[in-house]
Amino acid sequence: MKLMDIYFHLKPDLEYVERWLNEEINAQERNLQKAASHLLKAGGKRIRPVFVLLAGQFGDYDIEKLGKIAVVLELIHMATLVHDDVIDNAKTRRGLPTVKAEWGSRMAMYTGDFIFARALLLLSEFPQVRIHQLLSEAIVAMCEGEIEQIRDFYNLDQGLRTYLRRIKRKTALLIELACTLGALVANVNDKDLKNIRRYGYFAGMAFQIVDDILDFTSTQEKLGKPVGNDLRQGNLTLPVLYALEHSPERDLLRKRIHRNMTEEEANEAISLVTSSGGIEYSHRMAEQYLEKCFSALRELPQNQASQSLEQIARFIAARDH
Repeated sequence: MKLMDIYFHLKPDLEYVERWLNEEINAQERNLQKAASHLLKAGGKRIRPVFVLLAGQFGDYDIEKLGKIAVVLELIHMATLVHDDVIDNAKTRRGLPTVKAEWGSRMAMYTGDFIFARALLLLSEFPQVRIHQLLSEAIVAMCEGEIEQIRDFYNLDQGLRTYLRRIKRKTALLIELACTLGALVANVNDKDLKNIRRYGYFAGMAFQIVDDILDFTSTQEKLGKPVGNDLRQGNLTLPVLYALEHSPERDLLRKRIHRNMTEEEANEAISLVTSSGGIEYSHRMAEQYLEKCFSALRELPQNQASQSLEQIARFIAARDH
């Protein structure tokens, strides 16, 4: 089953969100317009808009309000991707050249800033202070997570707690926020809002852990970037941290991971990680978070939205790219 099949009933509303996204990235400056459009056309799962719309189905479903929140969050996500690609010096994303590769670092940074500003401008149309507070808090945490990641590049002594805090800030918070804001805008009652929020957080954690697994187990064709790309850039994810702690070859692995890794050393490090049991350990941890997703869902009204959220959680566990 494809991800889109799970929420096919949202197709008209997601197409509406996509048209809205196209309108929001319009820019008078030609190169800025090209760069922003290039990023949008690269596509993506649009999983954050999906979570917004599904959360809204537990309350007063208003596509104008929910669509606006969905566009805001997707724009913010897009802006972070552009900035990430500059920091990582990434050449491709989803199989296409990055904005950084196509137009250079300066243009990429300003493109990200432009998209981010468009998101804030659209958000200003909401009068509820709580919405602005939650989004601002999440952005602060996301920035802290990015800085922590840069600080810990090639840090062989970072622990599990550091990793979990980082993926919470980098990934889980925005998915949690999508669920929370969707529910808030739809006036969902407090009990259901709490469980929708819990679902979003745990789904976000599982999503990122699986993403980190796929960096080792998928293919360049499916990922749109080289296998082991995070490791090559010094971003040590859960499978690597497990291997550094538990692999019989951990001393050799520590010697292979450094800022000036050759291609041969990187490939050997990837092989050491995949044979260490770190992939299996990471799968178990992702499954623990997914079980917490299901626990939160059991507390929610059983409807088409809750069924879709359950299927998305199961898809996260089974996906291969």
